[in-house]
Amino acid sequence: MPIKYTDELKQRAVELVIHAQANPDTAHGAVRRVADELGVSKEALRVWVRKHKDTGLDTPAQSVDLEAENRRLRAELAEAKRANDILKKASAFFAAELDRPHK
Repeated sequence: MPIKYTDELKQRAVELVIHAQANPDTAHGAVRRVADELGVSKEALRVWVRKHKDTGLDTPAQSVDLEAENRRLRAELAEAKRANDILKKASAFFAAELDRPHK
């Protein structure tokens, strides 16, 4: 019985292969490497890439809502900055504690 892969896995696998093939240093054996990393059949991945290239789209990411992705990444960046600020303040507090003379 054939294995059923999710559309998201297929899309990501095709995207990885296309990006790898765009770079001359990583183009050779891109399908095999990506298939091995993701645990999918090399032949299935070749078919997915061929079908994608036949559609004429540059990358599978063209169909992704870039605005939503941009909002998500901005929120993630803001959270990382807040966490970084808290860590800086905490490290300054504990450094000051170490410099105080103890009784």
